[in-house]
Amino acid sequence: MNFKKKVDQLLGNSLKKYPKLFLISFSISIDNKIKIILDGDNGVSINDCIIISREIENNLDRDDHDFAIEVSSVGAEDPFVDRRQYKKNINRILSVTDLDKNKFKGKLVSANEVEILIQWKQREPKLIGNGKITKIKSKLLEYSEILEAKVIINF
Repeated sequence: MNFKKKVDQLLGNSLKKYPKLFLISFSISIDNKIKIILDGDNGVSINDCIIISREIENNLDRDDHDFAIEVSSVGAEDPFVDRRQYKKNINRILSVTDLDKNKFKGKLVSANEVEILIQWKQREPKLIGNGKITKIKSKLLEYSEILEAKVIINF
């Protein structure tokens, strides 16, 4: 079995042991640097990263392959790549771009297996008289319609 397949199999077995964690990305460079980025239903702790790293490292033979391994959590403002990321971020503010390049910034109200619902407030002119009123707007988007979505962190 080649090195990448072996690491992939070890990673898969490790994630089965810890079902609250899920894979965001996995790569191995030409010089055998293993890079794994994880997310979790309740976040990812340093201890989670250490556990997954050791699960893999302890089952590889350094006499067969010289390697380095880096296991980390997904960045707070990185785009979503897994539907589980939407569910764990309900009630947070997202920036969502659809396939037509329309951008929506609002609170993620719900997420299921097919779609998400985001809501935001928008000022609009009154129908009668001068001034504006605040209206609650919402957009239902299927995952297949989403080009990019990420959490907005306000400082």
